[in-house]
Amino acid sequence: MPTPHINAAPDAFAPTCLLPGDPLRAKFIAETYLNDVTCVTDVRNMLGFTGTYQGERISVMGSGMGMPSCAIYATELVRHYGVKRIIRVGSCGAIQPEVQLNDVIIANNASTDSNMNRQRFGEFDFAACATPRLAHQFLKYADAAQQTVAIGHVFSTDNFYDVPDARLEQLQRMGVLAVEMEAAGLYAIAAQYKVQALCVLTVSDHILSGQQLTSTERQNGFAKMLEFTLKALHNN
Repeated sequence: MPTPHINAAPDAFAPTCLLPGDPLRAKFIAETYLNDVTCVTDVRNMLGFTGTYQGERISVMGSGMGMPSCAIYATELVRHYGVKRIIRVGSCGAIQPEVQLNDVIIANNASTDSNMNRQRFGEFDFAACATPRLAHQFLKYADAAQQTVAIGHVFSTDNFYDVPDARLEQLQRMGVLAVEMEAAGLYAIAAQYKVQALCVLTVSDHILSGQQLTSTERQNGFAKMLEFTLKALHNN
């Protein structure tokens, strides 16, 4: 039955759902990469679609920006619509010199400045990690396809602007590859509900150097990351 934020039919979503932040990007993914597409939800214009990719049923839905918004949609997809595998496909800002614009990053774990996971975990620190088997599947495909990807630690922040330089330097010293806004929350939800989750990112900005992709370059970089994600999911 419909939830407060999703008005889809009970069987509208596939077991696997891609989760970009932007609902219009979800629409673009569905119309560009999937066949037999149906829009299954449009509450508050947070669009969701289900179609097929190379014969396999798959869904894609916007999640909004930040952990609170992502957590709402991920929770309802898992609890009410039977989604078993959520792949966040998004962008990030790199903070290591070896990571370049347009690189694809697989986030195998995520630290955070948010208090969300502490509330969920009884005020203790929660180790927010991707599903190991899913991360291994993506790395195995990357090796087979000879596609270079980075895998490592990201930082999920509540603060998009004005992050102190001292914070960035600390993250860099600890080996964090990039900063984004959703992975830590998504990984905690996946752990709580015993489903699979992975965050795959394209580097759209380099925070240390100030470099940024143009709008065209962002679209091309996103396409590269998305094609990698769909093929890695299909070649399991």
